[in-house]
Amino acid sequence: MAEKIPTTSKQWNVTGSDGFDSLKFTEQAVPELGDNQVLVKIRGVSLNSRDILVAQGTYPWKVKPDVIPGSDGAGVVLKIGKNVTRFQPGDQVITMLNQQHLGGSLDPKTMRYGLGASVDGTLRTVGAFDEQGLVAMPQGLSFAEAATLTCAGLTAWNALFGLQGRPLMAGQWVLTQGTGGVSLFAIQFAKAVGAKVIATTSSNEKSKILKEKLGVDHIVNYRETPNWGEKAKSLTGGAGVDLVVEVAGPSSLKQSVESVKMDGIISVLGFVGGMESKEPLPSILECWMSLFTARGIWVGSRLQLEDMCRAIEGNPQKLRPIVDKVFKLEELKDALGYLASGNHQGKVCIEVP
Repeated sequence: MAEKIPTTSKQWNVTGSDGFDSLKFTEQAVPELGDNQVLVKIRGVSLNSRDILVAQGTYPWKVKPDVIPGSDGAGVVLKIGKNVTRFQPGDQVITMLNQQHLGGSLDPKTMRYGLGASVDGTLRTVGAFDEQGLVAMPQGLSFAEAATLTCAGLTAWNALFGLQGRPLMAGQWVLTQGTGGVSLFAIQFAKAVGAKVIATTSSNEKSKILKEKLGVDHIVNYRETPNWGEKAKSLTGGAGVDLVVEVAGPSSLKQSVESVKMDGIISVLGFVGGMESKEPLPSILECWMSLFTARGIWVGSRLQLEDMCRAIEGNPQKLRPIVDKVFKLEELKDALGYLASGNHQGKVCIEVP
């Protein structure tokens, strides 16, 4: 039986640049459905640091006035526009951050369609989305779990398997940082293909999830071992790691360079450790001096997301997303505050009624 199509949607909007005080929760009319759009009942949302930057007015790319934030969502199709061919009412779907990035490399045109910034996002009960910016949700996951795939899951997948001709392979070494969503996904994907993982963390408490739940091969506490790059290299027998999943940014880049092997790869994904560094930052010349490839990544394409979803659907228990805590839609400010605290181990999600 088809779900009843509501006439109103509860939603959050970013009405300024004053952080969480800029977030306003209201009930508005459901948007009119375009010919190429899909009306989705949102059931789960996953939060990212990007959502905090949008609320603060510090997101470095275009943000439309009064935007509905949130890039990561999962839900059920309620209705389709007359030209839509990829979905039918009742289908379960997840959103893409870059709505027009279907395959290949990003370009300035596809970058203009960023969900939750330049395009209204997922922090609402009902939304209209371009059919090209949705993919089928993997079976066997909850809506909250599936929502985590949009950004963190896809970014990790791209970091490990997205460099043409050089996907991660069994027996190689991967270094991850911390217990955020991207890092935990990277560990899961790496272990699934038979790679070995070294993970850095700031506390012994956080190391439990890495060792006991995810089977990380070695854990290095970067507070106790400031020169963790050298330590990581020694754990590989002195050769260095094949691939670094670099999420911390300036505060860790020097150590990432120290850890990587000759002809290795550093996938640079963000700056969750802040923009400040106590050490001089490595220059582009380091790529030549140490013979490694540094690769910047902004999430990934729809083709990559579909590949990842098939892998997860084929082994949902081993690759089940790790959700730390789930909040209600009206508790968004509390959820973002918890995310900003850095105490989470896994993804922070929103359950939508």
